[in-house]
Amino acid sequence: MLNLARKLSEAGVMGLNKRNGDYISRYNPRRFYPLVDDKLKTKLLAERAGIAVTELYAVIEVEGQLRDLHKIIADYSDFAIKPAQGSGGDGIEVIVGRAKNLFRKSNGQIITEDHLKFHISNILSGLFSLGGHEDKAIIEYRVKFDQIFDSISYQGVPDIRIIVYKGFPVMAMIRLPTYMSGGRANLHQGAIGVGIDLSNGRTLNAVWKNSVITEHPDTRNPVTGFEIPHWEELLVIAAKCYELTNLGYLGVDIVLDRTKGPLVLEMNARPGLNIQIANHMGLLHRLRFIDANAENMGSYMDRVSFSRRILTRVN
Repeated sequence: MLNLARKLSEAGVMGLNKRNGDYISRYNPRRFYPLVDDKLKTKLLAERAGIAVTELYAVIEVEGQLRDLHKIIADYSDFAIKPAQGSGGDGIEVIVGRAKNLFRKSNGQIITEDHLKFHISNILSGLFSLGGHEDKAIIEYRVKFDQIFDSISYQGVPDIRIIVYKGFPVMAMIRLPTYMSGGRANLHQGAIGVGIDLSNGRTLNAVWKNSVITEHPDTRNPVTGFEIPHWEELLVIAAKCYELTNLGYLGVDIVLDRTKGPLVLEMNARPGLNIQIANHMGLLHRLRFIDANAENMGSYMDRVSFSRRILTRVN
């Protein structure tokens, strides 16, 4: 066991205790957590800073508003319903079409307006929120993912997770929905994690469950060697989120919409560590390299350039 721990440390692999003690508790003041733990606050904060996010249609805060749900969603044939303080994709309902009071989910299931009301009621009660606290339901634009991902995604919307440290993009991956994940970009539910080369946005290694793979299990198309469009723009957006949140260790999740381009989906003050598995490398070497060589870079463009030209060589 000690030998394994030493080998992981030498490879720069970061564990939960080190992440929590040396990075999250040190660089993420708790007073700023609400800026990213509440998706509504994150959305409004990003909009004010000129960062594109999914359009907000409505916010439901109390049960009484459900009486007028038919009016609230009357103008929308498709939309997403999310708990403001949810995590891991729990509590998200995606409606892709409707006929009067019947609604079609992304998996093809047909549900009624009463089902939507019941689901929103569960959101308000805190069923899906961090800590089980009372919550708000967000109704927003449904992302239509860029057609370039048609061959490597199953039903749902792929998202790109970028870890940002002191304003520097450090590591990235794309999470691809599968049949097993129910169309969700959630690795714990069976989505694929694919590492991305910071320098050029090309996908590198892919993991699914506990296996290294090269092709999508449902579409049978290669998931490695795929070039992510708008790559520099994605890195710039992620770097800007450092000043936006005052969080030194941050996960930024971005989606690529077919008409609107990159949209920030959410931010995370406690990003998971699976990104290391997807990239076949640890985070620590890059984090320490930034500490030693790049702390005084102020411009987000300079930080992005540093990450693409220099940091990507640190493994």
